[in-house]
Amino acid sequence: MSDFDELIEVLDLHHEGDELFVGTHPSKNPPRTFGGLMMAQAFVAASRTRARNLPPNALSAHFINGGDTSKDMQFQVVRLRDERRFANRRVDITQDGILLTTVMISYLAGGSGLEHHVEPPDVADPEDVPPLRERLRGYEDRVPLFVNALQPIEWRYTNEPSWVMRDRGHQLDYNRVWVKADGELPSDPVLHTAALLYSSDTTVLDSIITTHGLSWGYDRIFAATVNHSVWFHRQVNFNDWVLYSTSSPVAADSRGLGTGYFFDRSRRPVASVVQEGLVKYFPDKS
Repeated sequence: MSDFDELIEVLDLHHEGDELFVGTHPSKNPPRTFGGLMMAQAFVAASRTRARNLPPNALSAHFINGGDTSKDMQFQVVRLRDERRFANRRVDITQDGILLTTVMISYLAGGSGLEHHVEPPDVADPEDVPPLRERLRGYEDRVPLFVNALQPIEWRYTNEPSWVMRDRGHQLDYNRVWVKADGELPSDPVLHTAALLYSSDTTVLDSIITTHGLSWGYDRIFAATVNHSVWFHRQVNFNDWVLYSTSSPVAADSRGLGTGYFFDRSRRPVASVVQEGLVKYFPDKS
């Protein structure tokens, strides 16, 4: 089974009734459950309970405890509101009765109105930049967690990734990455949004460390996501390339903020992201 097929499989949650869903883990995992996976699965669970086919407008997740990747997770959906144009859900993710994450999701059909947006950065087209596997070549021993991670999403950095940047002594206060599903997603828009959510938890904290010329694999860094929010502006087509442009406006008290936008190939923003992470740096005293 390909990594992409595994992602599709774990997004197909088992419905056990009373708004309770059960989700599994893929075969390749970080030491604790990947936050992007939990958000994607929670979104699928909540969306399967909609009384009307309303589009999502926002998701906010607070990560409370780490998940055990050897065990299934329970997704308890709480219906908070169902109206003609509005709906709200809360999803509590648990393991063995321990709350891992709480996710708030709202749906809203706003209709036509005023429009404006931030312009995307000027970057190379995805076809003109190398795939992630080429960026990892020669760094297998430095960033083995990235090399061995599940890769259901194709990444193409338009700038040097942190490990290459660190190796060359560079610094950069942003990261810009083209992403899309590494396979053909079904037409279900819920799955396209879930794939975007899964991807939104990658690279968003990178600018916190690359601003200081640091990198995973080279420097002693501990990072854990505290909370993560996404606002959806348009329905994404994740079978096509989407640019994820991120930066870090502030870091203080061992916490860093990462912010980002997803832009489609027409240069329109489809989602905005804010993530706060606990980031501890332990300088080498030698």
